[in-house]
Amino acid sequence: MSAEQRLLSGQAWDDFCEQVRQVGHMVDQFGDDADSLDKVEWYRFVTRLMRNGFERYVENCEPERPRLRDAPWRQGINFQSPDQDHLLTEFPDGTHDYRITGNRGTLPYFVMAAWTARQPADAGARDWAHRGTQGLEEFDPAMLRTTSFLQSDAIRFDAKGNFEVIVSQEKPADGKDWLPITADCVGLLVRTVYHERDKTVPPTMTIERIDRPAPRPADADLIAGGLAKAGQMTLAYAELVRSWWQDNLGKRPNRIRFSRAVYLSNGGVPDRHHGFGTWQCGPDEALVLSFMPVACDYWIFQLCNIWQENLDNYEDGQGYIQKYTARYEPDGSIRIVIAAQDPGIGGNHIDPFGHAHGGMSLRFIKTAGDPPPVTLHRVPLAALREKGLAALEDIEPIVSGEITD
Repeated sequence: MSAEQRLLSGQAWDDFCEQVRQVGHMVDQFGDDADSLDKVEWYRFVTRLMRNGFERYVENCEPERPRLRDAPWRQGINFQSPDQDHLLTEFPDGTHDYRITGNRGTLPYFVMAAWTARQPADAGARDWAHRGTQGLEEFDPAMLRTTSFLQSDAIRFDAKGNFEVIVSQEKPADGKDWLPITADCVGLLVRTVYHERDKTVPPTMTIERIDRPAPRPADADLIAGGLAKAGQMTLAYAELVRSWWQDNLGKRPNRIRFSRAVYLSNGGVPDRHHGFGTWQCGPDEALVLSFMPVACDYWIFQLCNIWQENLDNYEDGQGYIQKYTARYEPDGSIRIVIAAQDPGIGGNHIDPFGHAHGGMSLRFIKTAGDPPPVTLHRVPLAALREKGLAALEDIEPIVSGEITD
């Protein structure tokens, strides 16, 4: 059956609906690992994945009219930093040439990346729901491989901050700044990094095909393919958070590990160290983390739920600590106290906002050295209130932060 036949008969829609129905029930695989708050947030997480899929693959995947669009509001996949915006554009393939123009504003740093993913050309002509997660071996929009990247440090700006970057397979003959892509490129991502967002003029960026084709109406192939990609992406990210928790992070609670392979497997760029871990903390306990930041342009520690989303209090400036707003110890180190109430021992307090566990991440951007070790104490909240930092002396610390590859 063709993509057009599947769409016009309603089969493409039914297949999408069956996929997301199955994804909704994937939370059952977590058993007792997922408490009632986790389950509440799971169903919201699935709707966010659906919204992200529609935005990327139904609204923003027209071959003749590329756009750089920010990820949908509150859609944070894989520990997305509150200080970082993701500008995305989707391609059916990498056979065309593009031009990105814009102005950096006062943004201190950004990086452009091109990526590939397992996306069959005839995705819209096939059913996927019956294959479940096995279908991800052939069609996985979430398993992104970065093929090239271009840092803002390597881009030429004029006196007003304007710039131009050519995106193509062949290097421009006129020497213009260049982001190379491959024939199987499926899109670009621009990560914009803010040091202090409220003091920064945001950048503006647009993308166009250099051959400037005339836009055309939507057709069945485009929409059938978009539904297939949106459904499969919803499944893929749901499976990704399941596997990260059950097969990896959840097996070593209250530890952070830096793995370049894990980070790069989902569209990461090698301008940073990004460590991942999980945390567990009861309502009458506190986690006290300490580390010495290495020289870098920016660092951030984030507390997330088990679906790798920022906690809902991030909009209030809670749930994360970063280089430019943190309170430092006299020796330059960082102390973070994760607890339902601030025990009053100084440092940087993070409220887990009703959560008993979740994911956490620590990233250092534009650093030449290795990330630092991270020391963690799990301590009764009452002991901290009574003894202060002396309470940590009675507890064996957990030391992590190792680099595995």
